[in-house]
Amino acid sequence: MTEVSLADIERRACEALELHGAGTFQATEVAKAIVRAEALGNVICGLLYLESYCLQLASGRVNGSVEPQIDQSRPGAVTANARFGFAQPAFARALPLALDAARTNGVATLAVANAHTCTSLGYFTEQIGANGLIGIGFANASPVVAPPGGTRPVIGTNPIAMTVPGNDHDLDHPRLHFDSSTSAVALGKISMAKAGGLPIPEGWALDSEGQPTTDPERALNGSLLSSGGYKGWGFGLMAEVFAACLTGSVNSIDVKALKSPVGPPHGLGQYYVLIDPSTHCDDFFDRFHRLATAVAVQDGARLPGTERKVLDSVNVPDSVWSDVIRLSGWRPAGL
Repeated sequence: MTEVSLADIERRACEALELHGAGTFQATEVAKAIVRAEALGNVICGLLYLESYCLQLASGRVNGSVEPQIDQSRPGAVTANARFGFAQPAFARALPLALDAARTNGVATLAVANAHTCTSLGYFTEQIGANGLIGIGFANASPVVAPPGGTRPVIGTNPIAMTVPGNDHDLDHPRLHFDSSTSAVALGKISMAKAGGLPIPEGWALDSEGQPTTDPERALNGSLLSSGGYKGWGFGLMAEVFAACLTGSVNSIDVKALKSPVGPPHGLGQYYVLIDPSTHCDDFFDRFHRLATAVAVQDGARLPGTERKVLDSVNVPDSVWSDVIRLSGWRPAGL
């Protein structure tokens, strides 16, 4: 393991992205998301994605220099057309307009269309929370989840995220924050199990014949199960409707594997709802405090996101950090 500061991770990630064709603004926004994932221990959405970003920049699967198109079709509706570029810069360009719309109207929506995978959906809702608003997000992904009783994947892991702002709108200490796939598990955990030669737990996946499996390779060639069976399937469909249908983006079923270096652009969507907590009542936080207290008084219980540990530096596997250095074109002094 190599201990690396977050500043070094951001710098090397920016260098790698720019070296492979991203613009400075675009690279900076994507690198910020990588850093945040690493700082929160979300390794699946951190540096492990950097190589695929770079390879897809080089192949043209993602446009790393395109400027997103921002429109406000109605007072409370903002759309960021990523134009087959990264999701992070599209969101960053549109967020100030969406925040103003929510504060003016009480509620606003922000649709991100035709984007590369957003990776960590909670990264975006926590930014909404850090501006004093409730943030709810939906995203779709490549097809890995089959309908209950079926054998062919139709939707992605299709996460849902929500953030309730904390005191002083503290990014690191929200009152509530969760980011959860609607599948039983994130696809990356199965890929990591395969790479490590480990089995996966029962209840995560089915093989191509629709039979339960603990073999990660069979799972990757089959389908993931929805979280909670029919209930999770319903939430996954809801995310698909918001992220694909409402944004005018591609359906999960038409997206190729997210990390494949070549192929058509992802063209995925994300959909965010921004809500001023005072829109319908003036005692939102008092009522939320009642809820939080009822949880906190129980030993071992907590609201999700309230005990997150944010790191200043992280331990990165030597092989991963070597890849980062290679991708960034950086060489130590004297070599």
